[in-house]
Amino acid sequence: MRSTTDFARLRAGLLAASVAFLAGCTIAKPRTDDPWEGFNRKMYAFNDAADKAVIRPVAVGYRKITTPNMRRVVSNFFANIKMPITIVNDVLQAEPTSALRNTGRFAINTTLGFLGLFDPASEMSLPPDNTDFGVTLAKWGLPEGPYLVLPLIGSTTVRDVWRMPVDNYFDPLGWYAREHDDYAFLQRYGPNLAYLVTLRARAIDAESLLEGVYDPYVFYRDAYRQRRLYDIYDRNPPTELIEQMQGTDDVDIDELLKQQHEYEQQKKNGGDTK
Repeated sequence: MRSTTDFARLRAGLLAASVAFLAGCTIAKPRTDDPWEGFNRKMYAFNDAADKAVIRPVAVGYRKITTPNMRRVVSNFFANIKMPITIVNDVLQAEPTSALRNTGRFAINTTLGFLGLFDPASEMSLPPDNTDFGVTLAKWGLPEGPYLVLPLIGSTTVRDVWRMPVDNYFDPLGWYAREHDDYAFLQRYGPNLAYLVTLRARAIDAESLLEGVYDPYVFYRDAYRQRRLYDIYDRNPPTELIEQMQGTDDVDIDELLKQQHEYEQQKKNGGDTK
């Protein structure tokens, strides 16, 4: 169950955040450093099929029976209840100011915000802030490692895969499931399932922006890595890394698509892609 929840969290969050992120950025050149691409593409296809068959239909139904205001209140609640993950990682990253600020945000929204249903902290100059154990490992100097797509989990890397068990330990929803293992399935995992549906519903509005994407797998892979770079450097990565990621010259999209197509054809034919 934890795997399914992590999959939806990563997939839905990545879809919404990455589309918004890339919409305002120079398009990066296609990456070729994907040693596990064959396995990853199979897992991507499996996850995509699972999403279309199960998760997305439920999310669509949720949107039909709720209003935008209702969905915003529910999203506020889950964003607040997940805040201990960020606070713990702030401490692990030796960021006491961020830890205090996010603790204050959590306290205000839990009390004045009626268990996080509302967000008065933002009006008090305590805006939302999120981090995780993958970012913590990066700040400790652990290399990213190869890109990896896992079944019912989705996009990650060898480094980021560790965020799931560690962050889950400090997640109140994870704690609830562990402490109520004698409950029936829906009673035990109901909060996690509701969170999953909420995240997936938020991503539906962004789906139309992917219709013209040449290769969705490549889009998700590169978008994930770019977004994680911004997460690690607090939305302000060094200039040289931005240049390496995006290039400094105007990008010819048609040429990039041609290059990507040639690269994929070479891989399929077993040719040298270097």
